[in-house]
Amino acid sequence: MRLSVELLADSPSYLNPLKERELDLRGHKIPMIENLGVAKDQDAIDFTDNDIQQLGNFPLSPRLKTLLLARNRITSIQATLATSVPNLYCIALQNNNLSELVDLEPLSRLSKLVHLVLAENPVTRKEDYRLFVIWTCPTVRYLDFERVKDAERKEAEKLFGTLEDPTPTAAKILGVKSRHFDVSSTDLRGDKNFKTSYTQSEKQRIQDMIRNAKSLEEVARLEKQLREGSLIIASADDVEMKG
Repeated sequence: MRLSVELLADSPSYLNPLKERELDLRGHKIPMIENLGVAKDQDAIDFTDNDIQQLGNFPLSPRLKTLLLARNRITSIQATLATSVPNLYCIALQNNNLSELVDLEPLSRLSKLVHLVLAENPVTRKEDYRLFVIWTCPTVRYLDFERVKDAERKEAEKLFGTLEDPTPTAAKILGVKSRHFDVSSTDLRGDKNFKTSYTQSEKQRIQDMIRNAKSLEEVARLEKQLREGSLIIASADDVEMKG
């Protein structure tokens, strides 16, 4: 059943035990989130027991704090989730199909997230799952109904570094290189149209660009261009990126 305007109009909305305005959308076999823009402001939405495959497609909902999504088919989380629902405090995602640690990365942008449940997802069987979530979601205080301990935070930082300077272990999970990237080890011989070596000063300037990058995405972009040979050193004072 689609999440239609009619279904939204007919679904109950009430004050839950926490005195939050909650919209009940349980058990309708809804395949995707849509049309929520016509719903009145809600503090919580219950999507339990549906067929939702992606967590996303929300309109701007600054009031929304709780999402209940147990027993769906969620395999991915939209990268823009935090932009649409910036004040999410609690997300229950037990019994879904999230399978890789990197799939959880969009949750790291939810700066108000405190309660997170991911139990009974395939990803929970990954090595260092709990430490990775604690590292990538530093505001979370309760994970899978267990309080996050200070010792766990320290262990996570030791294993994964910081979000600004991840260890090779963290960078591998996220699909990017760490900032300890070695320009001299890069092989650019795959494309004859680009130079295959850099001078020492050029290598230093490239290292500085990576070190000064503002995000993991920027680090990944710079290193991808370097590997593809599309990072061109125009002059001693100018670094241009092609395409």
